[in-house]
Order: sequence, then structure tokens, then C-alpha cells
Amino acid sequence: MTIDLRKYYLGSSDELEWDLELSGMELGGVKPFCAPVKVRGQLKGSPDSVELSGTAVYTMTMPCDRCFELTTQERGLSFFHVLVRALSDEEDDNGEFVVVPDDQLDLDQLLTEDILLDVPSKFLCSPGCKGLCPTCGKNLNQGPCGCERDTVDPRLAVLKDLL
Repeated sequence: MTIDLRKYYLGSSDELEWDLELSGMELGGVKPFCAPVKVRGQLKGSPDSVELSGTAVYTMTMPCDRCFELTTQERGLSFFHVLVRALSDEEDDNGEFVVVPDDQLDLDQLLTEDILLDVPSKFLCSPGCKGLCPTCGKNLNQGPCGCERDTVDPRLAVLKDLL
């Protein structure tokens, strides 16, 4: 969705609501976005800048990084951006402004970046996920596997006698 910002620089304001389609996007070899992202936002204009704020709610289905079980999580995200036509060099030291020199804002691209920054780096089915047994590969969330846990590397077995 592309928005022409010229009317907002004249002081106009609007409420926005749209669905952002990310079903074709791949993360780590998986397409996690099965349903469109629900976005609600507001644009508030002034002569120098336009403020874009709102929320996005999305559902992701990905394999757990520890046990590989498919897991679905609903996530929410709040966003706030200050849109400007241009900046002087010292104005944007910490990246708080989004420069839109041609007054044509691609909302889908901006929100896609926000969502990708919100995606967790480690996707877990639960905070206490035990993962897989490194010996037999059994999912330890479903119960113990019976493998011996005290196996010692034979090269380090000599050190055990020193203690």
C-alpha cells in the first residue's frame, strides 16, 4: 500500500486499517506467515513531518529451534515512525526519522521491516522446551529417553582421576 504524504504535510490526519500479505516470505527455509498481518494505524501531519503510529498483529507457524515441533504463536507489535522529506546530517544520529523524499510512502515495505525486526531470533514451543536427546534424537518434552547422560570423552577420562 502506497500513501501520498503531500496532504499530511498540510496538516491532514487519517486512520488506516489494512491487511499486509506476507505469505510468500521465507524465513529460515519456512514460510511462517499463514494469515495476513492485521494492521491499524494513524497518520498525523504537520508542515515539517508526518507521524505514523499503530499496531500490527500476526500469527507465525515455525518449527521450534530445540525440538523441531511445529509451533504457532500470535504476536503483537506497536510501531511509531516520524516521516520527513529530508534531514540535515546531525538530525538523524540515532535513526528516529524515516526519509521519504518523493512523498510516496510504501507502508507495506516499512511494516515488513518492523515485523522482521520483531520476529524472535530463537523460536521456541515453550520457554521450558527440553529439546532433543543428542544421542538418540527423542523429543525430551515427551518424556525421558533412557540414554546414559554421564558419557565422558575417553580423552578426558584421565582428568576424572585427578579430582
